[in-house]
Amino acid sequence: MIMQKTAIVFGATGLTGTYLVKELIQNELYQNIKVFNRRTQNYDNTKIEEYLINFNQLNEYAHEFKADDVFCCLGTTLKKAGSKEIFFEIDHDLPIQIARICLNNHCETFIAISSIGANPNSKNYYLRTKGMMEQEILNLDFRFQAFVRPSMLLGSRTESRPAETFAKLIMKIFGFLFVGKLKKFRGIHAQTVAKAMIHIINQQNYFATLEKNIFESNELMNIAETINHDKQ
Repeated sequence: MIMQKTAIVFGATGLTGTYLVKELIQNELYQNIKVFNRRTQNYDNTKIEEYLINFNQLNEYAHEFKADDVFCCLGTTLKKAGSKEIFFEIDHDLPIQIARICLNNHCETFIAISSIGANPNSKNYYLRTKGMMEQEILNLDFRFQAFVRPSMLLGSRTESRPAETFAKLIMKIFGFLFVGKLKKFRGIHAQTVAKAMIHIINQQNYFATLEKNIFESNELMNIAETINHDKQ
């Protein structure tokens, strides 16, 4: 029997979020996709319900944060944020606040994008922030919550990031050198991350028995390969 679930997506205009929305549209398990954006994306699909919100005033929209599965793809860079304070608000405070509201609204599952190397005790500010965010949300009482930790994200961005473009080129050329324990440092396509996130949420009973909530980049690749194999 095909389930007809509702999904919420935060960060739908980012690289992974864009692919995630496309994958959810094609997935028969979902009949409704609630997307919360700052600016309209003019979606042309009957599954999509787009809400334009001010992320600085989340509580005004809290009554709409109701769904079976919550996908959080929010994130920025220190450079784009302009300061550590703003970066912390976006990559730490917002996901936690959203998670708490969704939990209060009886959402059962929550999955978010973090980063390879995330660690609340890291000396690196970016990785420490991501690790702290993970830790806070893991302490919440969802039926199931998980985090994906992709390495360098591959895919076409609407914004220009010259340094990242160069890094992606290097990764494509020398990625084959990352084997064994280094495989998780290979670049990973954002669509692969999106597919893996949906799979993890819909196989949560299995992962819950393993007490697994953190998925490294190489594990996301393996999950996507399994999905593609099953479709053949």
